[in-house]
Amino acid sequence: MTANEFQRHAIAAHLAQTLAGPARAISGFQELLLEQVQNHSLVHITPDIERVGAAARQLNSLIDSLIHGKADYPDHAGREIEAKLRHDLRTPLNAIIGYSEMILEEAEELHEHALDEDVRVMLAAAAELLAHVDAIAGLSRASDNEGLWTTDQAEIDAAGLERALGKTERDAFSGRNGRILVVDDIGSNRDLLSRRLLHDGHQVVTAESGLSALTRLAEYEFDLVLLDILMPDMNGIEVLSRLKAERRWRHIPVIMISGLNEVDAVVRCIEAGADDYLLKPFNPVLLRARINSSLEKKRWRDREDQYLQRIEAEKRRADSLLHAVLPGQIVARLQGGEEIIADRFEEVTILFADIVGFSPIAAKLPASDLIKRLDRMFSMFDALAEKHSVEKIKTIGDAYMAACGLPEPAADHADRTVALGKSMLDSLRLLASGSDSFRVRIGVHTGPVIAGLIGRHRFVYDVWGETVNIASRLESQGVADRMQISEATRRALHGSWELEPRGTVELRGVGTMETYLVRH
Repeated sequence: MTANEFQRHAIAAHLAQTLAGPARAISGFQELLLEQVQNHSLVHITPDIERVGAAARQLNSLIDSLIHGKADYPDHAGREIEAKLRHDLRTPLNAIIGYSEMILEEAEELHEHALDEDVRVMLAAAAELLAHVDAIAGLSRASDNEGLWTTDQAEIDAAGLERALGKTERDAFSGRNGRILVVDDIGSNRDLLSRRLLHDGHQVVTAESGLSALTRLAEYEFDLVLLDILMPDMNGIEVLSRLKAERRWRHIPVIMISGLNEVDAVVRCIEAGADDYLLKPFNPVLLRARINSSLEKKRWRDREDQYLQRIEAEKRRADSLLHAVLPGQIVARLQGGEEIIADRFEEVTILFADIVGFSPIAAKLPASDLIKRLDRMFSMFDALAEKHSVEKIKTIGDAYMAACGLPEPAADHADRTVALGKSMLDSLRLLASGSDSFRVRIGVHTGPVIAGLIGRHRFVYDVWGETVNIASRLESQGVADRMQISEATRRALHGSWELEPRGTVELRGVGTMETYLVRH
């Protein structure tokens, strides 16, 4: 045996001897408590006292194996074995302290003061044991590193204040409970945490391993995960990494609960994405505070997600409305920050369509019927404009205005616009129903225009210039159920269109102009 191995065995034996007294005291007082509750017929407390007894027997057995050198810990494993030893000792201690605190709470509620003293002595012994267990850190370095807990810090005199604080917290957080997943391979640890959480009003689901935790996560939605580190199939840090890698789970808060009282373990958990870290046996007040804090963060995050979703929905709605009234390229420029949008286009084809004899028809029809018929006709024109890639500009009363070659130039702007006009006339013929059917005139002209966005509260993309005026005059002085185009539009056509020369037409405010009617 090497000097280091001998030193480690010597220190382990010394600690085991130190642990033996408090551990046997716990067993003795547990037996006394069991007798008292049986004498007082406190049957509902008996299971918790029996659980304390089972944990005490497990603790004494482990300590005996250390004293007699029968513990299954190889000599060469160093800090890993020290960590496992602390974990093994903390597991029954966690059960003893947790169930004892529950017994003390129930005894105080029942005013069974006879049980108080024995339970407090048992808790004090467990606190002393806990301080010694933490001193195991660094056996090979003669316990150079001190544990985070000391006997003074664990004094049970503070228990009354802690319980008062705990009750205040429970009252403050009533109605703010959540669904919590408890993951631990030790049954007593799961039971203790579950009992504590259920007592505070939470919903609890348990998992006995890392793999079963992932299964539970796939089955339910959780507000918080309490995750043990040391587990056989998949350790807590591996489970944590899987949670943070999955988009559906990455926002669930995770509190690591472990017997590893080392800064390295804390750092690894925080780096892997844990929200907090608590030592076993856990302080119930601290546990409750950390859980409530994590749940509150989760609620704020959920509210933030809901607000973001609402904002995104409103943005989509606003974008949809903008696209309904403005060309897509103009919407993009507006969202890009342009405040003044104005462009000059050298060659654009403008179309005007107007209903013939609209006033007499409007006078005869009920308002609702008139609006329905106009809506049906203009909606049909919108669909045809989209089909032919022509930009609808606006409706003016019973007139419809469209343009091609803006806001993006197009080589076949004239052909597209004439094709749109022809489709509009064809569709109206199919909708004809008696003397009240709508009949339209269409005028088309090609030339330069200025186009831009006007308005601040109600945006309008409009077109100006003589080309617009001429197209409007070609429509107003056109022929019912026909499309009249100018010489400029005829020259801009690339496709084969049957045109009927109409000769020179006097356009009001413009003068004479050669025009053509497009044959059906």
